[in-house]
Amino acid sequence: MEDPVAQHHPLLPHLFRQEYVKMTAVLSRHFGLQNIEIAEDIVSDTFLKATELWSSQGIPPNPTAWLYTVAKNSTKDYLKRHTLFETQIKTALGTGELQAEQEVDFTLQTITDSQLAMIFAVCNPANSTEAQICLALQILCGFSVEEIAAAFLSKTETIKKRLARARANLRNDNFQIRQLQAETIQSRLDTVLRTIYLLFNEGYASSSGNHLIRKDLCSEAMRLALILTENKLTSTAKANALLALICFQSSRLDAREDHTGEAVLFEQQDKHLWSRELIEKGNYYLINACSGNEVSKYHLEAAIAYWHTTPTDDNKWEHILQLYNQLVILEYSPITALNRTFAFARVYGKTQGIQEAEKLTLEDINYYHSLLGYLYTGIDTGKAIKHYQKAVTLTKSVSEKKTLTKEIERLMLTP
Repeated sequence: MEDPVAQHHPLLPHLFRQEYVKMTAVLSRHFGLQNIEIAEDIVSDTFLKATELWSSQGIPPNPTAWLYTVAKNSTKDYLKRHTLFETQIKTALGTGELQAEQEVDFTLQTITDSQLAMIFAVCNPANSTEAQICLALQILCGFSVEEIAAAFLSKTETIKKRLARARANLRNDNFQIRQLQAETIQSRLDTVLRTIYLLFNEGYASSSGNHLIRKDLCSEAMRLALILTENKLTSTAKANALLALICFQSSRLDAREDHTGEAVLFEQQDKHLWSRELIEKGNYYLINACSGNEVSKYHLEAAIAYWHTTPTDDNKWEHILQLYNQLVILEYSPITALNRTFAFARVYGKTQGIQEAEKLTLEDINYYHSLLGYLYTGIDTGKAIKHYQKAVTLTKSVSEKKTLTKEIERLMLTP
């Protein structure tokens, strides 16, 4: 999916990110999931009309309502124009519910229900877990192919092929977007949670583009997680733990970059900029998540994020390291191993941290080199600069390049 409005009025990209997936979910419920491309085409055309008309006529008083009205009218026009829909597609669906005169319902409840059902429909067991996540990120979260590739540290062409196969399986699945059943939720919830998790991670530390933080993605992840916790069938311990993690991490977003867009290290952040409201919400959802005996990666990461939001004490990093030790065993990933190594260095010192980091040999990952650059600072300036320079060549983030380059320049001026 390509964003048709990214280069136009600054309001449109925001509305596209916020409303595209909602409109697509409702229309897919209306047309049937097999015809998701019809829904996507109508919504894309709606935004193209906004691009053309708003440029010449100005922005309407209620832009969101304008978009929904145009989408509703476009749906009516489509059904009237395409008699094949009535004679062939409708017959294939085996349902008499779709009538040309039927109005599309864009009420808040329908939007919420459609999105919840849609994400479980997209997470189709016929596809691999990776393909399910890619498809959900594209359809439900508005990710571009490039953003999905960055989230998976994969090549763009690989993601394109994965999406093509996944969409074919989605059309053939005959999944009806209706009332969710407990069996469906149980079989697909883990993939749903991982999708939201990846969405938030890309917003929290964007792996590409001009911005370190993309608050629109973070907000979208929080919104989707909140939908899960507000439904009794999907408000599981894992879902609450994930929302707790998102709240804790989001509480520090305003302090993580300065007015120029450069990253601010944790130790240098202005704690007055941390959101106490989000920290309290994180505490609330973490308590909900711990009502049973289940311990998932989301529980552990939420606990780590909790310790980051607490006042500094002598044992803080020991607690964080212990949690990372559990997390690496539960579900290993290169980024988790690197984060654990940072915590290890905070507990045992930079020299031992370097030894621990170099055991990982993650030469192709920019975070590996930026971590070693940090650890060598104050020990071996030459090696610190070398690793930071390697990190600059590997990262796709413009913001991160600026931050790393600034640190290299600082080190070069150090006696």
